[in-house]
Formats: sequence, C-alpha cells, structure tokens
Amino acid sequence: MSSYLKKHTEALVKDVGIEAACEISGKSKATLGRYYSEHAEHQDRYMPIDTVAQLEAAASFPHVTAALADLRGITLSYEGRGENAPRKGGINQDVITLSQRFAMLMAEYNQSIEDGKISVNEAKRLLRETVALQQILIDMKLHLEDETV
Repeated sequence: MSSYLKKHTEALVKDVGIEAACEISGKSKATLGRYYSEHAEHQDRYMPIDTVAQLEAAASFPHVTAALADLRGITLSYEGRGENAPRKGGINQDVITLSQRFAMLMAEYNQSIEDGKISVNEAKRLLRETVALQQILIDMKLHLEDETV
C-alpha cells in the first residue's frame, strides 16, 4: 500500500510540475520529494491531505484520490469535460465505442505480453485503456438511466 500511494503522489507532483507544485503548496522540492520517496527514512511520511487537494486542483487527474479509492475498492467517475457537460451520442454510440476501446485494450495486451512480461510502460498503457473503458461504461450507465426516466 505504501509504495502504491507514493507512486501516485509522485505522479501528482510530476503532473503539476515540480516548480509549480512548490509554488502551489508552499513546500520545497526536498519536502515534496520526501512525500514520494521510498527510502526507509521516509517510508511513513505522506503528503498532507490539504496539499493533495491543492495540487489535484491544478493537476490533469486526481492521482492520489484515485489511488485511495482503488485501495478501498471504490470506483470513481472522473471527467475532464466538466460536471454539466452533455454526454455525446447515446447507448448505440456507447456500445460501438466500447467495442473499439476493448479491441484496443486486447491489442495492447497482446503486444505487451508477447515477450512474457509486462513492462512498467506497457502496464501504464494498459491502465490508460482500462480507465477509458471504465469511462465508456459510466457513460453507458448514465445514458441508460436517462432512458428510464
């Protein structure tokens, strides 16, 4: 669990940019680095939640929040398009998009497992595809709910 949170904390800082993260949080580079360092001396040191909130507001994705949800088995819905933006298409378009993304996931998996081992970069690409699939399924759910009203 510790390593998982530290990796997502690092992803958050890198998403925002180290200089911008320092400015936003009021923390030094060294302090931010300690929050995601996996060295024994920093293993029980984590970024304060208010700092996470500040950085996630500036980030392209809520990395630490998503990691905490994953650890609890909770599924989050995150859309960069805004809370009240209309969902395009309908259930038919969702099914087509889902099929296409699933095919992309399977192609990515097939390529990744070719050598018998999935590298870190390959795992990241697979993760992006699974998140895209998850978003399509959420859109499908919302479209179906719209049709039942």
